[in-house]
Amino acid sequence: MRFALLAVMLMLLASCGTTRHGSVLEQGEASWYGPGFHGRTTANGETYNQNDLTAAHRTLPFNTVVRVINLDNGKSVNVRINDRGPYARGRIIDLSKEAARRIDMVDSGIAPVRLVLVSSEQPIRTRGEGNIRREEFTIQLAAYHRRSDAEAYSSQIPRTRVATGEVDGRTVYRVYYGRYRSAADARRDLERLKRDGYEGYIRQVQN
Repeated sequence: MRFALLAVMLMLLASCGTTRHGSVLEQGEASWYGPGFHGRTTANGETYNQNDLTAAHRTLPFNTVVRVINLDNGKSVNVRINDRGPYARGRIIDLSKEAARRIDMVDSGIAPVRLVLVSSEQPIRTRGEGNIRREEFTIQLAAYHRRSDAEAYSSQIPRTRVATGEVDGRTVYRVYYGRYRSAADARRDLERLKRDGYEGYIRQVQN
């Protein structure tokens, strides 16, 4: 009996702050991006297609599906998160052109919206340091198609690690340096690395 009660308590603690499907995630301003980015690689390694129903969000896990409701006209559209952004102050989501067309905000460029959770491959937590609010950054120094090459490069630089990813159907092995709670902290280390002769760029870590 005691073990059963303990198991129930652990389950309740694990679910604390976890948002259920159909719950409102946040409310704010949406924008959209299209022609200038069409065909480029998104943050999750896909090729951006402005005609797909996708969107960029700063922290929601990739492949999360949210319903975006335009509060000006009540129109809504479901989009899948496959990119990072927007970084303009006050904006919470950046829609593909087609998604923006579906809720009639192409001409206005921006619109007040509400995000409702439809589905997610992992729990979405909104309280405290939940993953909808937590941002983490790293520095990418290199990418290889062979793990041995990535590990050889990583062995030369302390604090680096090798992570596996996929770009256009091909496996890539990226060499990352450090983990940071702000892009500013990552930028300071990147400048130091550049002075030491290493090139790289800052990217957001997938939640």
